[in-house]
Amino acid sequence: MRPERVLLTGWFSFRDGEATAGDVLALHRVEEVLRRARIPYDVVWSPGFLPDARHLDDVRPRDYSHLVFVCGPLHGPQVEELHRRFAHCVRIAVGTSVIDPDGAAVTGFHRVLARDAPGSEPSEDLSARAPAVPARPVVGVILTHGQQEYGQQRRHGQVADRVTHWLAGKDCARLELETRLDTHDWHLSATPAQVQSVLARLDLVVTDRLHGLVLALRVGTPVLAVDPVAGGAKVTAQARACGWPALLTAEQLDARRLERWWDWCLTSGRVAARQVRDAFREGRVPDGADRLVEALASRAG
Repeated sequence: MRPERVLLTGWFSFRDGEATAGDVLALHRVEEVLRRARIPYDVVWSPGFLPDARHLDDVRPRDYSHLVFVCGPLHGPQVEELHRRFAHCVRIAVGTSVIDPDGAAVTGFHRVLARDAPGSEPSEDLSARAPAVPARPVVGVILTHGQQEYGQQRRHGQVADRVTHWLAGKDCARLELETRLDTHDWHLSATPAQVQSVLARLDLVVTDRLHGLVLALRVGTPVLAVDPVAGGAKVTAQARACGWPALLTAEQLDARRLERWWDWCLTSGRVAARQVRDAFREGRVPDGADRLVEALASRAG
């Protein structure tokens, strides 16, 4: 019997469920197959993940001839509730893990096309053959909530809130990073080389930290820098010293300016960052260490 209309569900459909990258790619693989077969379908999403999408509470079970559960483990009352609510549908699980073959969540399906189950050979996860997705910019985010020494000039909280709210709407892969080193906490790098190895693999760094700016430029990665101190302080001064233009002050921080420098960093900024990196390596401008020996000699005299 050819399906009249299929409802695609998964753990990404439940009100308190979650959407993982693997689950969503598995869904895309199933969608691809159904489109190729010209089988009509709908997808239901968790309202916590996609508030404006179609949700389980929105659909009428009688509108569907089949229910398909995609990916994840088959267990628990939420899956069992699908069997009760869509009792008239042909119910199929695909790309799922079976933990207890005799559990109600499993036996409620008419067919289970498992990726792994007791006593059977495993199959590739559906995400492995999902349609290719285009690469997105990989962006390191280095922000600070400290620097109490700036007192009333501190705008660190406001800057972090605005920047992260804006970044949440960008189609990019975000990595929250820290320049602080720690030899005991596995979340943190233990050496400068480890930090630089991460920064060198990024497309862009967004930071309100002086060393976030300098360390990224040191490896030729463009930086969108924000000075979190009212009136500008060390981030502004360092951007000027490095000849780096992609800088916003706390007073200038808005979406239009952020977008402008974002676009520049991912285009012309790539070349500009490499030029700054080369200038660092060649030591074209004396720094404090160059002047230290002279200062020491003068002090000794």
